[in-house]
Amino acid sequence: MNTGSEFDWPEGYGRRVLASVDSTNAEAARIAPHLAGPEWILALEQTAARGRRGRGWVNPAGNFAATLVMRPGESPAKVALRSFVASLALHEALVAVTGRTAGFALKWPNDVLLNGGKLAGILLESAGTGGSLSHFAIGIGVNLKEAPRADQVEAGALRPVSLLSETGIAPEPEEFLDLLAPAYARAEAQFVTYGFEPIRRAWLARAARLGEVITARTTRDSHEGTFETVDADGNLVLMTAEGRQAIAAAEVFF
Repeated sequence: MNTGSEFDWPEGYGRRVLASVDSTNAEAARIAPHLAGPEWILALEQTAARGRRGRGWVNPAGNFAATLVMRPGESPAKVALRSFVASLALHEALVAVTGRTAGFALKWPNDVLLNGGKLAGILLESAGTGGSLSHFAIGIGVNLKEAPRADQVEAGALRPVSLLSETGIAPEPEEFLDLLAPAYARAEAQFVTYGFEPIRRAWLARAARLGEVITARTTRDSHEGTFETVDADGNLVLMTAEGRQAIAAAEVFF
């Protein structure tokens, strides 16, 4: 198993490890006003973890729960594209720790799959006024050692899996952070230098169910169609019976 070392930590990124906290994203909001640069927050225990749309996030001991908090200067729409940056970094770290690429795939908008099951999720949160952000947080949860039970996830969701159950490998959370942080820094540098297009292409090369029929459910509608691409704004593009549709936010079901 390849694990990072202190010499691999990316320059300019802070690192704090907490024995316990309510939520790493909540901690990110608390410390953001005092930060001089981006900072990783890793919690060995979360007492009030949460997922997308306010759902609870089951986080057994030994799993990975961390947030990268930053104060970017771009528009909220461009900042939100960092969900793809984070997905690529997470994929890279998982490949590095396991020594394999087979089985890993990225599910729009921000999950990582392993052997068809959900291994990891990303939660984006931000705060600001007047079209500018005071801070942006990328929360990442990975089932390193234990997956939630089927009755602990929403109906119709993909089956949860853990890295240990699927590969026999389970790094400690701090070891995994030492791989993820430099992977993110490399992808971030590419995004800042070259824009979204190379990130978009790399994400699509790892996308789950590209070219297949999927269902995207928004809070109001359900769309079924062939997953054609992700566009320059990060939207999911489906070819449906009504024509091509670009969907900005939805839950995707296979």
